[in-house]
Amino acid sequence: MGKTDKAADPAPALVDAHVHLDRFRQVREAHRTELVEDYVELISDLLVDGGEARQVDIATRMGVAQPTVAKMLKRLVRDGWVVQRPYRGAFLTPAGEALAAECRQRHQTVERFLLALGIDIDTARRDAEGIEHHVSAATLAAFEAFVRRQEGR
Repeated sequence: MGKTDKAADPAPALVDAHVHLDRFRQVREAHRTELVEDYVELISDLLVDGGEARQVDIATRMGVAQPTVAKMLKRLVRDGWVVQRPYRGAFLTPAGEALAAECRQRHQTVERFLLALGIDIDTARRDAEGIEHHVSAATLAAFEAFVRRQEGR
């Protein structure tokens, strides 16, 4: 086997335990917040599209049962992202609006980056939905800079 054969390279050394811990902590935090972000972004989209975000519509689009949505909406209310009005559905607080805008921007940046790499639109949209929750601010800035260079801005 030649020197360029990757299979011949020794396995990388195990990283320091603190570095490992920080990496897993970051991933766990992203998992913890991604559902909140998805709900807030969807509620914002529903409000823009039709003026209301009803439990039934959220459940349909999230692919979950209405009781699951009801439980999540209670959490979003408790955490200050959403207010609920009887017979009117869910509405975002100013903090919820800001979070939705941040999530939408992050999603659009990741999607534009993937499109600039030549990924087809359906795959880019699907992949961006997952990546947007796990990408660091530094990586997101690099994605944005890359896209701007590609667009000649």
